[in-house]
Amino acid sequence: MQIHHTLASLRAARATAGKVALVPTMGNLHEGHITLMRQAGEEADCVIASIFVNRLQFGAGEDFDRYPRTLAADCEKLAAVGVRHVFAPDEAEMYPQPQRYHVEPAPAQVSILEGEFRPGHFRGVATVVLKLLNIVQPDIALFGKKDYQQLMVLSNMVRELALPVEVLPGDTVRAADGLALSSRNGYLSADERSRATLLYRLLSRIRDAVRTGDHDLLKLETEAMAELAAAGWEPDYVAVRRRADLQPPLHMDDPLVVLAAAKLGRTRLIDNLEI
Repeated sequence: MQIHHTLASLRAARATAGKVALVPTMGNLHEGHITLMRQAGEEADCVIASIFVNRLQFGAGEDFDRYPRTLAADCEKLAAVGVRHVFAPDEAEMYPQPQRYHVEPAPAQVSILEGEFRPGHFRGVATVVLKLLNIVQPDIALFGKKDYQQLMVLSNMVRELALPVEVLPGDTVRAADGLALSSRNGYLSADERSRATLLYRLLSRIRDAVRTGDHDLLKLETEAMAELAAAGWEPDYVAVRRRADLQPPLHMDDPLVVLAAAKLGRTRLIDNLEI
């Protein structure tokens, strides 16, 4: 496995790599990331993983400075599953001058859910991903469903800008007790980790209720928010939405997803379940 810290080095390697699948990450890899790498390996001749903590997608007061940087351990995990190249630039390489051009996702896509509580987040995500796609020029790019709105925003960006890359989703990987794997789970104390499964349990309850004919979505969402607050969480949202555009459903036979975000202690967790 080769580790590249410059655009020139990565591009030279990519030129002879055949069909390429890119898996962008911010590092501190867990089994969810590794599952995406395995999926990528089934789709392409060569898997390239990027590791870059992107300042543009962090808001004021968020965890950019304390986000775990674990490059050596990450590279060991990637080598073990057959990743051929790792692109791990520093900020000076990715942003040699202040970024003056940005991707502005459609307001309807980013003024809701995560975008409401993290203004500017998807602007930063879309900008860095477009830049990575231009650098690597992959045939395929893979993103996990745990960041459901991010997957929607990036899929729409690729389609509307006619980028020559296929976006593939990866299913959320969970711990045995249902907690969605996330790099930020490492922030949880032992007590918080044991309590964190409530988010998944509430999403499962809503999914099952909707499937069995309970269509009072506002009641389901409000009750879940109240239960999170009563258990010491700070909930941002619990919402049943259309999968296609994350807008409120017009018909209950639309393919749906239930999404949630809430803070437990200092750690903000997100999760979702398709219905």
